[in-house]
Amino acid sequence: MIKVGDKLPAGKLQEYVEVEGNGCSIGPNTFDIEKETSGKKIAVFALPGAFTPTCSAQHVPGYVQQADKLKAAGVDEIWCVSVNDAFVMGAWGRDQKTSGKVRMMADGSAEWTKALGLTLDLTAKGMGVRSQRFSMLVDNGVVKTLNIEAPGKFEVSNVETMLKQVA
Repeated sequence: MIKVGDKLPAGKLQEYVEVEGNGCSIGPNTFDIEKETSGKKIAVFALPGAFTPTCSAQHVPGYVQQADKLKAAGVDEIWCVSVNDAFVMGAWGRDQKTSGKVRMMADGSAEWTKALGLTLDLTAKGMGVRSQRFSMLVDNGVVKTLNIEAPGKFEVSNVETMLKQVA
């Protein structure tokens, strides 16, 4: 499992891009994690699934509402990562009004989540392999803080914890 001080594992995430530009076409675009984190401070939070109750009512809205405070504290980007496809993450981003605040990054096959060692098996609930709920502050590709939730909890991966850690 990833830990504080580790470099993020190599991998790719997808993001549904609404407006063409900067070499990105409209629709799903694939991004190399190493390139995207190089020289940046990124607040990453991950959750079990798009449109699920805690994720939609608390986790994403908290980061959207506090995005300006995180950026004022030196965070370059905020990523929401989930084991969903880029189309679902794009639709969820529109629903949650994340544009310009939180990048909705899809790990459709859970490859990056597996590389992090942070999977959650929800097969018995019909959801397959998902991500544990967690947050981490990443600086130039290196994990500076890591907050992993206990099963069924939402106490340490919230935006309030992240704001304390970037201050």
